[in-house]
Amino acid sequence: MPVADSVEGTWDLSISTPIGRIKAVIELRDEDGTLTGTAHGAGEEVPLADVALDGDRLIWRQAITKPMRLNLAFTMTVDGETMTGTSKAGRLPSSKVTGQRRAVPVAAGD
Repeated sequence: MPVADSVEGTWDLSISTPIGRIKAVIELRDEDGTLTGTAHGAGEEVPLADVALDGDRLIWRQAITKPMRLNLAFTMTVDGETMTGTSKAGRLPSSKVTGQRRAVPVAAGD
């Protein structure tokens, strides 16, 4: 079983920042053995960079422009359907991050 299988899917994140709680969504997928992803939040979609999974430790970087332009570095610990960790933006204090994997729909009915 590829390592990425353990984190693939859509995750709802909650980031506790000095300006309040920010909700975001990340989608992680395995593309030919390489873990890739996309983040959605604050009306923008950005690619995840340097996504890596080492055991239960998941890291990635992303650049955002809303609510301000920041380069974020995430360090998370994955435990089944949840993840916890931190987001760091430059010299700003780390923000606590929690995540919950969305359940995969059993059947898609439109």
